[in-house]
Amino acid sequence: MTPAHALWQGQATLVEPHQSFAYAAGAGFRFPVGFGVTLMPLRHPYEAALQARSVAMHTGHPVVAGFGPGPKGFQEALLGKPYPSQLTAVREYVTVVRGLLGGMVDFHGEYFSYRGMLPPAVTPKIEIGLGVLRRGMARLAGEVADVAVTWLTPPAWLGDSIVPALREGAKAAGRDMPRVAAMVPVALRRPDRTPAEQALASNSMHLQAPHYIDMLRKAGVGVTGRNTAADAAALVEGGAFVSGDLEQVLTRLKEFEHAGADEIILNLTGVYNLQGPEETTNELKSLLGALTGQKLR
Repeated sequence: MTPAHALWQGQATLVEPHQSFAYAAGAGFRFPVGFGVTLMPLRHPYEAALQARSVAMHTGHPVVAGFGPGPKGFQEALLGKPYPSQLTAVREYVTVVRGLLGGMVDFHGEYFSYRGMLPPAVTPKIEIGLGVLRRGMARLAGEVADVAVTWLTPPAWLGDSIVPALREGAKAAGRDMPRVAAMVPVALRRPDRTPAEQALASNSMHLQAPHYIDMLRKAGVGVTGRNTAADAAALVEGGAFVSGDLEQVLTRLKEFEHAGADEIILNLTGVYNLQGPEETTNELKSLLGALTGQKLR
């Protein structure tokens, strides 16, 4: 057992994340889960609601169904062209998903439409999450989401830009501000590895994506978009990728909490890609143990 309370997974194209969690539940590993995030072009809102509800029923635990539009190039590859308005597409998508999780839907939008309902069922709580990088999506998340999910956002950007925009959106909609779940890529400093190598192994795709490059530059992180070791080093220097010894990592994780994160999700993709699953598990145990003062086996 560990003090972690939920397992999160982002979009994957090797093994589909809903199926991964369903498989784990069938093998006896049942726990709260979060999707941070699945990409809208891959599934209609009806399928998205059905998949999220199925995972909740399989696991018997709450689910955060997080969504995002993905890069425009990804949208074009699947849909023939990108959404002309990203925010409108996301708003419509979430409207249909939330409606289906609650009952009957009769919605006709510019990008997504549906009339009907899912078969009635009693399930654990399902929350709607939105992937949030910049202020526009943060304001929308404040209006329509239960959870704002961030990735690669330095603490200062989270506290100075994302959280105020979430608060603005929530106030405009007359609702409480969504919870903030910050997905933080992290690796402990070791003699046989460098932080930049770990950061590049963790975030190679993100360093080529225009929306991430734009967010990082606005946050003061000096990336070039050329997916180089220098860009990876900039992630570390700018606080988007957390590295250091145990004490330094814990201090930097606290910065996300102080910036407004309600939940911090430890992501060790770089360690996994370079050092493998056993070292990743051991490193995660070290981090969780240090966070709670427990020695984990």
